[in-house]
Amino acid sequence: MATIKIKGMTCNHCVMAVNKALNEIEGIKDVKVDLQKGEAIFEEAKPVDMNIVRERIKKAGYEVV
Repeated sequence: MATIKIKGMTCNHCVMAVNKALNEIEGIKDVKVDLQKGEAIFEEAKPVDMNIVRERIKKAGYEVV
C-alpha cells in the first residue's frame, strides 16, 4: 500500500476527481481517497512511477505534498 498527501481537495467532487485520476494509472488498484486527512491510499499491482502519480494528480488540479 502506498499513501500520498494531496493538497487542494475541498469537497467530494475533489475526491472523485483524484480517485478517477489514480484509477486511470496502470498498476494502481484499490484507491481510497480521504478528504479529511487530505490523502490517497492505493495498492500497486505492479511498480508505479511516482512521477506519473504526481503528474496525474496535478493534471486533475491538485498537488502532491
